[in-house]
Amino acid sequence: MRPSNRSKILDAAIRVVHRDGVTGITFESVAAEAGLTRGGMLYHFPSRDALLLGIHENLANQWEALLEKVAGKPAHEASAEERFAAYVQACAQGKSTRVELQLMLEGATQTALAAPWSAVLSRWIPATPAQEDVVAALWVVRLAADGLWVHQSFSNKALPASLRKRIGRMLLDMIPRSEKSTQVSKEDADQ
Repeated sequence: MRPSNRSKILDAAIRVVHRDGVTGITFESVAAEAGLTRGGMLYHFPSRDALLLGIHENLANQWEALLEKVAGKPAHEASAEERFAAYVQACAQGKSTRVELQLMLEGATQTALAAPWSAVLSRWIPATPAQEDVVAALWVVRLAADGLWVHQSFSNKALPASLRKRIGRMLLDMIPRSEKSTQVSKEDADQ
């Protein structure tokens, strides 16, 4: 299947960010990278802000697709513990890029750009339970998982896959479990 011009533009914009940073995103630079005219870009993205939002939405959708793949189901079908475990496992997979981190940091200061990421997180990170010790444990696990993701984004030397898997299993073991829930197996952490 031939990629749509919209997909070409978004892929080209990500390459521009990778090469030149977020400030390098202009209609001219992205159009040249995509092999399209400025008019062709304007058809899909009438402004630079619309293009930036499109990039954020595209990457957030990719992140959610990874979470669904890891969980084996969409967020609304997964228990709170399954969603949290999927988040930890996705972070531990080591598939993040510097571009994603740059865009997330840039988007964090702008509500419209943060919205796609916030929507994904609101579906995958369970509501905070009432018990303070459980809240603290979940935050420790989440911060460690986020740290793995950031490390992969910034590091010139990625952690070996076997070490990331081991860390992922350790983090999964730290997730407080309710007696009614199905525990995530260590095999699931290896996916």
